[in-house]
Amino acid sequence: MSRVVFVLAPRVHLLDLAGPAQVFGTAADLGHRYDLAYVADTPHVASAQGLTLNAALDWPALTRDDLVVVPGWRAATLARSGRMGSATLARIAAHHAAGGVVAGVCVGADALGRAGLLDGRRCTTHHDVRDELARRFPRAQVVRDVPYVEDGRVVTSAGVTGGIDLALHLVAVRHGPAAAARVAGHLVAYARHTGQAGATLRHRAHLSDPVHRVQDRIDAEFTRTLTLAELAATAGVSERTLTRLFTAAIGQTPLRYQQLLRVERAEHLISQGATVESAARTVGFSDARMLRRLRGRGL
Repeated sequence: MSRVVFVLAPRVHLLDLAGPAQVFGTAADLGHRYDLAYVADTPHVASAQGLTLNAALDWPALTRDDLVVVPGWRAATLARSGRMGSATLARIAAHHAAGGVVAGVCVGADALGRAGLLDGRRCTTHHDVRDELARRFPRAQVVRDVPYVEDGRVVTSAGVTGGIDLALHLVAVRHGPAAAARVAGHLVAYARHTGQAGATLRHRAHLSDPVHRVQDRIDAEFTRTLTLAELAATAGVSERTLTRLFTAAIGQTPLRYQQLLRVERAEHLISQGATVESAARTVGFSDARMLRRLRGRGL
């Protein structure tokens, strides 16, 4: 069981909270064990949309497998909004120091900055406050025009719906791309963005049913060898037609797409302490040479 602890600031945006919460709740419905908790500095938190939310004052015990998520809030300026006590910011920083993942949705990135987690890291936030975030935390590298950024177990997202993309990404790196695709399908929320969105979601913005069927197959079985003949049979078309349709829909061949999924999953395993050799074998490569080659090409 992994906990997802949402840290609520005054005037929290409901969709910043509800989007990621729905993703992890749906993942739990599909068999991935998540327990959602909500904490704040006060027992009642007024949202930006007028609904008052109840929150716990005491944090649950956390392990490095748990997530801490700070949803965004209504902010004309970052400096005068989103107030959190020093003890709360210290808890956020302590979870990261213990090896856990910390995420900020939209202007929630500002809380991570106050906790000292943006220094020397790439991050993003809502376009209205990007420049202010950069001024407040000059040692951070604020990235523009991406739905989310992950750097050293600190994940930040752009505007409101970027929180859904962020949460789907976290599901993908924890449970594989097929799990994220299933959750996205249940939410009718295939990603609309490009940039840093994971390959599973980034390449779903097309209308080709045969290609979607093949992607479903590759997402579920990307660690094993899949022949073009098998994939063509899945799509109900010839091998030549599949290659043409797939390339037209997502800009690359089925093999290239599978390699991309393998490399993304391997990168996550390496970031969690796995060796390059063990990560390569886990994702389906016979040894680390191909993984190193593909990483070197920037795949």
